[in-house]
Amino acid sequence: MKPSPRGTRGLSRRRFALALPPALLVSACAAPHRGTGRPGDPIVLTLLSHYASGVLREALQGPVDEWNATHDRVKVRTLAVEFTDLLTTFMVRQAAGQGADILHPYCLWNGQLVRAGVLRPAPPEHVEEIRRGYGEAAVGAASVDGTVYGYPTEVQTYALYYNKRLLRAAGVDGPPRTWRELEDTAYRTTRRDRYGNTLVQGFGLSVYDDSTTVGQTLALLSAAGGRFVSADGRSTALDSPAGRAVFGLERRLVVEGASDPGVNVYQAFASGRVAMVISAGWWTGSLRAVMGGAYRDVGVAPVPVPRAGDAPATLSTGFMLGVNTASAHPREAWEFLRWLNTEKVRGKKGTTATRMSTLQVAAGSLTARADDMRTLLGAGGDPNLHPFLDALAYAVPEPNGPGAQAAKSLLRKNIEALWTGQQSVTEALRAIRRQVDQEVARSW
Repeated sequence: MKPSPRGTRGLSRRRFALALPPALLVSACAAPHRGTGRPGDPIVLTLLSHYASGVLREALQGPVDEWNATHDRVKVRTLAVEFTDLLTTFMVRQAAGQGADILHPYCLWNGQLVRAGVLRPAPPEHVEEIRRGYGEAAVGAASVDGTVYGYPTEVQTYALYYNKRLLRAAGVDGPPRTWRELEDTAYRTTRRDRYGNTLVQGFGLSVYDDSTTVGQTLALLSAAGGRFVSADGRSTALDSPAGRAVFGLERRLVVEGASDPGVNVYQAFASGRVAMVISAGWWTGSLRAVMGGAYRDVGVAPVPVPRAGDAPATLSTGFMLGVNTASAHPREAWEFLRWLNTEKVRGKKGTTATRMSTLQVAAGSLTARADDMRTLLGAGGDPNLHPFLDALAYAVPEPNGPGAQAAKSLLRKNIEALWTGQQSVTEALRAIRRQVDQEVARSW
């Protein structure tokens, strides 16, 4: 997952559009022709996502081509931008009156998009389909204040990646299950040369992006029974015993030299220079491609819990497909989404699963349809995806209120200050409470 873009809060739609680079405005205005549905002039629905390149782009285009080949009255055209431009593009196109019919947002942004009048609530019959077919965390992520706004698609749970070879070399039999074991394994696997330079980090903490900075911190927080913001979304809940324990653990790992936040953990783990790191399931596909035969050294285990016997928990993030309030053809858009996300088809090796689940597994990811995932992974999928699938049963979705993106950016800034020694645990928690409370309690 790439770093999340900053939100567009605080600007009117007109002022926001005028403040954007011309290239984005041109892109926003380049909408395809929309037909009327009369004979010879089919309706053309636009689907805007971040599946702009590689296997995800190809995987999405497959079912879209299938739909277009089998439906004469309604056609679908895909549009894509890089993830870092996705939220901005949603807002630009909406301000320019050229919003796509179908949107594929990161669920963290849902509160902001709902407040801006971009997302249309799912019709009751689709809500029934969604609540029946998906796990609780995914449904919660696709909802705002209890209202469901779309079909969950890509879902990411967090788990512990570890290098089996590095653990064996340090005399460690298997992955840690508790925080005490995590720290012990991190210190034992850390290696330095005779000049004190780190050759192997025991545990990867990295300021590279949200996925490694905020994601793994919130995964540990969930494992400790804590939460980032309160249940009503109006204040931070991080300044708690659980939050203090997580920050204390991370700070110790840095001070003791088992973690170096300045290192790009994605590159370092793949090259055997990090023994353990907490990250999301999407990374398995990237690691397989980059590591080749060395991928056999990679194992995945649940996020360690503070004490033996504690119930497992972790963070989940995800995306969903929803319909724009500005779409002239919402019924047709919802019907396409039902076809893509709920209709099951027969695939390779006789498996039966939805098109979206098949698409995600082909790209090394998951959906929240646990039945689909077990079927597809049992037919030769990567065994390292199973811990992420198991985590669907106990994962906690990240909060997605209107100020969620800004709150996440503030959290990341203070975590980085903690890791780099600019703030103590107490100072970081106090700053987060002050800054995030101000953001999430705003009148939107």
